[in-house]
Amino acid sequence: MTEQEGAQGAQDEGEQQFALQKIYLKDLSFETPNSPEIFMEKWEPVINVELQTSGKPLDEAVHEVVLTITVTAKLGEKTAYLVETQQAGVFTVAGFGEAEQGYMLGSYCPNILFPFAREVIADLVAKGGFPQMLLGPVNFDAMYSERLQQQAAAAAGEEPVH
Repeated sequence: MTEQEGAQGAQDEGEQQFALQKIYLKDLSFETPNSPEIFMEKWEPVINVELQTSGKPLDEAVHEVVLTITVTAKLGEKTAYLVETQQAGVFTVAGFGEAEQGYMLGSYCPNILFPFAREVIADLVAKGGFPQMLLGPVNFDAMYSERLQQQAAAAAGEEPVH
C-alpha cells in the first residue's frame, strides 16, 4: 500500500482529529469573609478541594469542557478564603468512537485545563494575602473511570461503590 493510498483510507474511515481551539476563564469567585481578623490567627488551615468536570457540544465535532475547582480554607470554624474557578476550553474532537470521545472529553481535556486553573487559584490566593496555595496533581483518568462506574451502577439500579 502506498502512502497516498493509506492517507486516502484514513480519510474514508473518518480521520481522528483533536484540536484545542480556545482556553478561557468562564467564571471566577474569591471570598475572604473573615478578613482582616483571620490574618491575626496562626495559619494552620484545613483545606478542602472539590473538582468537577462538565461540558456540552457546540456542534458535531466541537465541544466546550469546563473544569470547576472550589478550594475552601478554614481555620477552625472560620472560613479564611473560598475560591472557585471555572476554567473552560473549546476542543475539536472528531472521528473517535463513543467511548474514546467520552474519555477525551471527560479526562484528556480536563487534564489540559488543570494547569491553567491551578495558576489562577495560586494567583488569587496570593493576591488575597494568604500563603501560596499549590494544588497537587489530579488523576483525571481515575475520576473519569469512577464516574463511568457510578453511571453504570445507577443504570443497573445499584448503590454506587466508593
